[in-house]
Amino acid sequence: MANSEARPSTRRILLASLTGTSVEFYDFYIFATAASLVFGPLFFGGFAHQTQLIWSYTLLGLAFLSRPLGAWAFGHFGDRIGRKSTLVASLMVMGLSTLLIAFLPSYETAGWLGAFLLALLRFGQGFGLGGEWGGAALLAVENAPPGKRGRYGMFPQLGAPVGFIAANGLFMLLGLAMTQQQFMEWGWRLPFLGSAVLVGVGLWVRLKLTETAAFKAAMAEAEPAKVPIAELFRDHLVPTIAGTFAAIACFATYYLATAFALGYATSNLGIAKETFLGVQLVSILFMAGGILLAGWWSDVKSPRYVLIAGCVGTIATGLLMGPMLLSAELRIITLWLMLALFMMGFVYGPLGAFLPSLFPPRVRYTGASMTFNIAGILGAAPVPAVAQYLTDHGGLGYVGYYLSGSAIVSLAALWWTRHHDAKVG
Repeated sequence: MANSEARPSTRRILLASLTGTSVEFYDFYIFATAASLVFGPLFFGGFAHQTQLIWSYTLLGLAFLSRPLGAWAFGHFGDRIGRKSTLVASLMVMGLSTLLIAFLPSYETAGWLGAFLLALLRFGQGFGLGGEWGGAALLAVENAPPGKRGRYGMFPQLGAPVGFIAANGLFMLLGLAMTQQQFMEWGWRLPFLGSAVLVGVGLWVRLKLTETAAFKAAMAEAEPAKVPIAELFRDHLVPTIAGTFAAIACFATYYLATAFALGYATSNLGIAKETFLGVQLVSILFMAGGILLAGWWSDVKSPRYVLIAGCVGTIATGLLMGPMLLSAELRIITLWLMLALFMMGFVYGPLGAFLPSLFPPRVRYTGASMTFNIAGILGAAPVPAVAQYLTDHGGLGYVGYYLSGSAIVSLAALWWTRHHDAKVG
């Protein structure tokens, strides 16, 4: 009888971990998709097309600057008062910021006011997501039975492809159902309005949670850290730095294969956005498959071992980017996207188990959140704009070298973490 009660509890935990990050990443990705397709002419109408794209991608990266602030704020309370209430708060901040984007005025209507408000709400999105991932990962791995950290830790990671499919699938359907004028005038706002429903579902699931056993045990042993981030940097600086650089390859891979590739294909190769969104929706399934395989393999070997293998594969993927995309053949481009996102599963999937393992429970929320989100700044914030610059001034091959270089940096950081494993429990 006791076992039958435990199993539904485990399902609720994993569902809450998956559902919450799916909602969060849906919100984040509808902005990324709109940045590639809509925000340039809508909010930066006073500039030439390429400059519009660069400004739009700059706002896309703005959220990565606010994510460490969210990681600090939510990590502080997650390590002091608990995981549950902190996760609820992060979801509400993210959801409200996303919903309000649907009501922003365009450049033609209000000049630069719309762009300013868009930047403000993008900052809010990043702030909320900064506290989301670390808590969701801890919710999963701190409840994992022995030998299943990798498989439990992959559940919050699966929120990325789920959120992407929901976001880009909706944009693709709107593009097919509407004229370009209707889409630009009001259709793009619908995904942002729809996020309110998804956030409600996420809140309903998360409000049923209880605290993790690891957090309860840490609170029973000692008082919580008064300033978790100060203790983190004082006592755990090496794993914080190493964990941060170990995670940058996943961000570079993802944003080059999604936001940048979408903008490049539609603007430079003349591929219809609905066609390319459909290709990306198929390709993202390879990312989900990579995450599932990486989670299983992490329990067979270790999360660090799988991350190393993923970095090696990502180096090769970067070298193939230029030749395969410049072929301008949709079939070859699709193969590269499938490969890139499959490798993304190996440099992203194990992070849910790997990053928390670097820190003890009393600073684990702060540590996991800070490493993941600072990696977002280094690995993703500059990627779309830098990639656009490299394309314009050097060629697409240099963008691929940029991806390979990011993987080499992560590979070096993973070697550095070989003696730092605090274990989760």
